[in-house]
Amino acid sequence: MAMRRLALGLCALALGSVAVAQQVALGGSIGERTALLVIDGQPRAVTLGASVEGVRLLALRGSEAEVEIGGQRRVLRLGAAPVTLAGSEAPRAAVAIVLTAGPGGHFTTLGAINGRPTQFLVDTGATHVALGRDEAERLGVDWRAGRPGLVRTANGDVTSHTVTLRSVRVGEVEVAQVTATVLPGTLPVVLLGNSFLTRFQMTRENDVLRLQRRP
Repeated sequence: MAMRRLALGLCALALGSVAVAQQVALGGSIGERTALLVIDGQPRAVTLGASVEGVRLLALRGSEAEVEIGGQRRVLRLGAAPVTLAGSEAPRAAVAIVLTAGPGGHFTTLGAINGRPTQFLVDTGATHVALGRDEAERLGVDWRAGRPGLVRTANGDVTSHTVTLRSVRVGEVEVAQVTATVLPGTLPVVLLGNSFLTRFQMTRENDVLRLQRRP
């Protein structure tokens, strides 16, 4: 059960800041006394009573964890968007994303759509960001209100819906008003297509992909 929660919950994002503000999400649990906290985009195993990067784990109850940072206490819920703790200054705008290739040479990354965590796979062959209906509904995307169309797949033509996502965030970089295609059924990840990628200058060196935001 702990590993299942870990697999389902390992989604979070980071937000750059000029102060000490941190974004923290609950990514899962390992046993009954250790939580996987995602702090500014980095997974950290934290035991009850311990502190990591200034975040102290006070309690772990099933799919919830209570943490404290800078005197603030917050309850984190598995699968929910990260919460921002401490700090009061405005975040600075990040301009670059750096990704490292994983197995098979694919670039995958954690991020968020409309403020809700998800996992992306970079796909330079996809015209738009693409996601399945199941994931769209989990993320609160009203795909039924989108523009219907046909997409050709290996199994023939299927009905898709084109929508505009309020925001797409990868790491510290957020892009507003991104066109997306919602496909029937389930996709294992969200395809990060050219409606997002063309906002950046892409360079690749060996297994490192850098996306530099265009002016």
